[in-house]
Amino acid sequence: MGEGHVVALLGHGEAGSRFLRDLAGTDARISVFDPSPRAPVPIAYAAGSAAEAVGGADLVLSVNSASVAVDVARTAAPHLRPAAIYADLNTTAPALKRAISAVVGATQATFVDVAVMGPVPREGIHTFCLASGPAASRFVSIARSLGMNVEAISPEAGVAAERKLVRSIFMKGLAASCIEARAAAR
Repeated sequence: MGEGHVVALLGHGEAGSRFLRDLAGTDARISVFDPSPRAPVPIAYAAGSAAEAVGGADLVLSVNSASVAVDVARTAAPHLRPAAIYADLNTTAPALKRAISAVVGATQATFVDVAVMGPVPREGIHTFCLASGPAASRFVSIARSLGMNVEAISPEAGVAAERKLVRSIFMKGLAASCIEARAAAR
């Protein structure tokens, strides 16, 4: 499992630390850098900078907050290998995903917008994801070899983010309707 891929994980918060734990069980070589560290990265995986983390990676997983996602991409982009895949797993608006895609697209690397569709703490790397963007199909192939449950839905960046936001609105609306109906019935 993992087929010897070199994976850089940018972010070591709740999702990043869980992904690291799951990826550590594969034969992938992993490096981790967190631009906003909240918890120490295990020394065996720690990189001193984003450049060091992504320099030899064929797959980069960015799991930061939306507020720093573009800055993280700008910092990493000059150091991406040609043909590397930069996967943004942040929950954000489609326009921000397209902005990150433009940053990565200015290099010889390719971009994928990954929408994580469930709670990572429970399912980890097996959490169902949707992928869109120029590298979606390639990402799915590599990600599945690492144990990810992911489906490519479009070659256009931002489509996975749109789908996640629409689903979130529906699910939150459904929950609110159920709560309101129950209160009305009482």
